[in-house]
Amino acid sequence: MIRIEGLAFAFRNGGFRLEVPAFAVAAGAKVAVVGPSGSGKTTLLHLIAGIYTPGRGGVEVDGRDVGSMPDAARRAFRIRRIGFVFQDFELIDYLSVRDNILHPYRISDALVLDAEVRTRAERLATATGIGDRLARRPGQLSQGEKQRVAICRALLPRPPLILADEATGNLDPDTKGAILDLLFERAAAEGATILAVTHDRDLLPRFDRVVDFRDFRAGTAA
Repeated sequence: MIRIEGLAFAFRNGGFRLEVPAFAVAAGAKVAVVGPSGSGKTTLLHLIAGIYTPGRGGVEVDGRDVGSMPDAARRAFRIRRIGFVFQDFELIDYLSVRDNILHPYRISDALVLDAEVRTRAERLATATGIGDRLARRPGQLSQGEKQRVAICRALLPRPPLILADEATGNLDPDTKGAILDLLFERAAAEGATILAVTHDRDLLPRFDRVVDFRDFRAGTAA
């Protein structure tokens, strides 16, 4: 599902630089990425999603070279094929919870919003414990509830790849387990791959594979 070779990336203002000699994630795998804050874990997810493009090397997702796509094609590919749970949620304050979950369907012709999608959105919200919050706006939610909205939005298009940046970071221990169960259940049902950045080492035994981000520096993470 993911193949990276000879990747180099740096922000234009200099300073931070990320290099990944080789990294691959098999289709259907559940992989966790750990490592020190500021080491580039979130940047790696953004490169895989095509939010950033590499200065050198390739980022291949589901057989497509994401970095070489034009902007519009890369955006459509991301909306259709990648579910991204952002660390800071990326919710739209003036939209209701329901419309935040449905948002990917409103911003691109790559997805079609119909009655089945609306029903699926409500079921996802109920499964994550926010079914009674659909008419509210993000400002009326707790941090944990915002996290669940972000997870529902990522899952709704049934993407083959789910990228999760601290997807359970704002949840209590019991809810963390329930949300991870939901992510794994939906991924298994759709044959999806999960790549998750986490600082919660208690969750690591539940993944198929754990990658320490520091190993990229040594070239041993492939």
